[in-house]
Amino acid sequence: MTEELITHQAEEDARNDSILIWVDGRLLPRAEAVVSVYDAGFMLGDGVWEGLRLYDGRWAFLEDHLDRLFEAAKAIDLDIGRDRAGVVAALRETQAANGMVTDAHARLMVTRGVKTRPFQHPGLSQRGPTMVIIMEHSRPQIPRPVRLATVPHLRGLPMTQDPKLNSHSKLNCILACIAAEKAGADEALMLDVHGFVNTTNACNFFIVRKGEVWTSTGDYCMNGITRAKVIDICRANGIPVFERNFSLVETYGADEAFLTGTFGAQTPVGEIDGRVIGSGQNGRPVTERIRALYKALVAA
Repeated sequence: MTEELITHQAEEDARNDSILIWVDGRLLPRAEAVVSVYDAGFMLGDGVWEGLRLYDGRWAFLEDHLDRLFEAAKAIDLDIGRDRAGVVAALRETQAANGMVTDAHARLMVTRGVKTRPFQHPGLSQRGPTMVIIMEHSRPQIPRPVRLATVPHLRGLPMTQDPKLNSHSKLNCILACIAAEKAGADEALMLDVHGFVNTTNACNFFIVRKGEVWTSTGDYCMNGITRAKVIDICRANGIPVFERNFSLVETYGADEAFLTGTFGAQTPVGEIDGRVIGSGQNGRPVTERIRALYKALVAA
């Protein structure tokens, strides 16, 4: 199965057939929520995005997501066209229009806008930016621990395409996902430029060895907000946690492994490259403790 069917698998919800999507200030039915074929996001992947989750009427870690969105926009020299309050107002307008209270997921996307000609120069984007919010009723339903396969595609150096950017240009990760699927896995485990374990194509990656939680140095992975919260949780609750280089050999010998991301929070990993990790089942002690602490943090 593909990554979309496992690590982002959600319960079917008929209400999503009639959601309203926010497109540049207008709330439109799904079939009418379209952008121009000249839009820089469609044409070139020129834009940035955020994924957010709604819990009990509140968007979890909203300020962190806004920080990341505006920092990414500045990095690519994109004027969002709204201040933070304007972005939040659009988010809440979409939430209210769809009657969403909890268990909702938002994809907030900003592109450089509509181009006058079909070429890459950013100066050709003379109408925009384009901003879209897709908000769906979404309760994760992951049926089993996920299977990973190591792929040759790397999360590379920042002077090529900085992996910390939540950009629309995801082809490298998509190719990694395709390679993992063809190897019979759900998602790709990607290494960094030095051959150390880094991240997956869509999520951040952690292992547990002898009670210690390990994740990559962070030099070559997406700057995941859930990743940062897990590190903070561990430090605040006496769980040894390390951002460090580690190898596939150390990964195969882990007692537990899990992914982090806004959608699934902490998703257990049961198998990597055909090797069963720990018991290979749900309910592993450190992962479950972190999940409980994260749930309490969101509720607080």
